[in-house]
Amino acid sequence: MRGEAREPVVKAAELTAVDLFAGAGGSTQGLTDARFRVVGAIENDEIAASTLSDNHPNVLVTTDDIAEVCPKEFRERLGLDRSELTLLTACPPCQGFSSLGSRDSDDERNGLIREVWRFAAEMLPSAILIENVPGLARDPRWNELRDIATGHGYSFGSWTVNATDFGVPQRRRRLIGIAVRRPSLDFPVALQDLLPMSFALAPPHASDVIAQAGDIATTTDPLHRARTPTPQVLERIRQIPAGGDHFDLPDDLQLDCHKRLRDSGRSAATGPYSRIPMTGPAPTMTTRCTTPSCGRFLHPTEHRAISLREAALLQTFPASYQFCGTHESMERQIGNAVPVRLAHALGLAVHQLLATAQEAENRERR
Repeated sequence: MRGEAREPVVKAAELTAVDLFAGAGGSTQGLTDARFRVVGAIENDEIAASTLSDNHPNVLVTTDDIAEVCPKEFRERLGLDRSELTLLTACPPCQGFSSLGSRDSDDERNGLIREVWRFAAEMLPSAILIENVPGLARDPRWNELRDIATGHGYSFGSWTVNATDFGVPQRRRRLIGIAVRRPSLDFPVALQDLLPMSFALAPPHASDVIAQAGDIATTTDPLHRARTPTPQVLERIRQIPAGGDHFDLPDDLQLDCHKRLRDSGRSAATGPYSRIPMTGPAPTMTTRCTTPSCGRFLHPTEHRAISLREAALLQTFPASYQFCGTHESMERQIGNAVPVRLAHALGLAVHQLLATAQEAENRERR
């Protein structure tokens, strides 16, 4: 059961974090909200790194390939001693493990998870946090990372969660691993049990979050813009009612691929050309989250796809958060990001685990 919030193990100003595979800064923003001071980040996509830097100018961002970065040199650039860092967080590329991807076990990006321990071994942080797709748990590299961590004096807990259970207005299943530098530490069955009662778990309706972006016709927000559809696509969108999908289209507007699936007796995917429901959460925001043909990304009532700002709000970025690059680049950055509110919750969970570890250490010293 969830308990009362405890004081962090150290003063808020001393809680430091480094963000690996940082993307546009979803984790950095969430950890900042959880009172961590993110001091450094590594992201090899220069446009995403620019987004992170623009929104978090005090974070030292390295844009090199992480495999080419020397952990010792990076630590020294940050002015950190070994064991001084509070939290090392990472979300390695997940395409090779994702149910939406190829699930190719030989995808070279899969091996990037090993980079996490390379940096952890040098920095010896108080805690390590990993966020990824649930499919990673089936890969031997996940167990390898856990075994290395426990072999070096860390306790390791893992959970498969849905972002909706942490107040995110979007269905997004994730694998969470947290290691704490203490050989024996009990982890709760439910990750939510680590959160203070003041942290609201119930998500708002996705449609209410989308409405926060305001009228797209009169906005001055450069991100509150949607893709301009072709006349045929616009007519297709007009024919889809609130809560509807492409099954509601007349035959002459159905996609040929869906007709072939229907005629062969197989069910067509309901995602493409489908509206986000008026009640409940949105689907997972992907790297094509403002493209009607790529998922349930149509506005709940208006005849258009959701805008970049609306997608960012569903990822729980602040309304003032700015993104660099083309529409396609911003769409990809938004879809790839760790939902900010989920990162906030994970940061608070780390607070609690570190406090528990500190209490146990204090008892042993008496």
